[in-house]
Amino acid sequence: MTEMDWSLDGYDYELPPSRIAQNPVVPRDSSRLLAVDSPSSHQHRIFRNLPDLLQPGDLLVLNNTRVLPARLYGHKPNGPAVEILLMEERQHNCWLALVKPGKRLKLGSKIEFDPIAPACEDSTTAPCCCLPDAAMPHRRRLTATVIERDDATGGRLLEFDIPKDENLAKFLDEYGHVPLPPYIENSQASAEQYQTVYAERLGAVAAPTAGLHFTEELFCRLEQRGIEKTFVTLHVGVGTFRPVEVADVTAHKMHGEWVEVPPATVEKIRETQARGGRIVAVGTTAVRALEGAAAASGDFSLQPFCGPTNLFIYPGYRWRVVEGMITNFHLPRSTLMMMVSAMIGRPRLLDLYREAIEHQYRFYSFGDAMLILPTATKD
Repeated sequence: MTEMDWSLDGYDYELPPSRIAQNPVVPRDSSRLLAVDSPSSHQHRIFRNLPDLLQPGDLLVLNNTRVLPARLYGHKPNGPAVEILLMEERQHNCWLALVKPGKRLKLGSKIEFDPIAPACEDSTTAPCCCLPDAAMPHRRRLTATVIERDDATGGRLLEFDIPKDENLAKFLDEYGHVPLPPYIENSQASAEQYQTVYAERLGAVAAPTAGLHFTEELFCRLEQRGIEKTFVTLHVGVGTFRPVEVADVTAHKMHGEWVEVPPATVEKIRETQARGGRIVAVGTTAVRALEGAAAASGDFSLQPFCGPTNLFIYPGYRWRVVEGMITNFHLPRSTLMMMVSAMIGRPRLLDLYREAIEHQYRFYSFGDAMLILPTATKD
């Protein structure tokens, strides 16, 4: 451990824009996989090789959250266009949202949202496919009022004008777009390509992208090899992507995200550990869910948990549950890079990133993956 492990500058690297994946590969499991198998060795593989890289008795823990169509487009009455990204529901039909342009949305401002044109309902296409309410009279109008500013995120709390016996989710199929990250600027991906094949519990504003590489066929092959799976839920929110704005990363405060680690998952993990199997988390969100649940227990033992976690994992962290992970390649200076560094070390992670760039790996949400085996984390 050195001072650079806690310095924001220690997590910087140069990525050519051409390495940012704009579209997913087809089929999903044909993405590349950088398999880190020891403290000093790694392999260049394909994601469908995963069953050969794991051991019978290993347990994959996956995040079954489903992405909300959380990006909405609208306008102030007789005024300028507005874009919002829903982050979390604070009260019934009152949502924290990031807004653009924020300066135009003062307290009391009203927003009228534009419904999606029928041809765009299964796409991630943005505002050009939205139509004003007058052009689609058969649809219910959706409006909201700005009632509060959130200083922690710079967002706004929006109160949606919906009958109390209804909820916003019923309107999102008509008004919401799946929110691709801002670095995906030219994508032809469908909305379902930004969901995992096991996505079930609606509530995230971004996909748990390490899971995007799995197919049903791959799950069958994993099962045939004796590699089991279980699920947690972490609704990905602003905490995962909020930039670190302090030079000393230990001073960064994570925003809480909602987590559920159910009793069946805890039991599965205990059974796996008892027989000598290894716990491999699929994605940084599954890592955070498991380790966050252990931190919430009081004695750092894994117990069933449901509630928020603001756990921040960076070098020096003592692992309680997770032994290995599958993850994508992350943005520079991000908390996600810090989490992966806590498992294999910051210098090695940067070396692996440099090699991945040299070998033309694809980065970020629709990009390739890295497998960190438990054998890679041991000296």
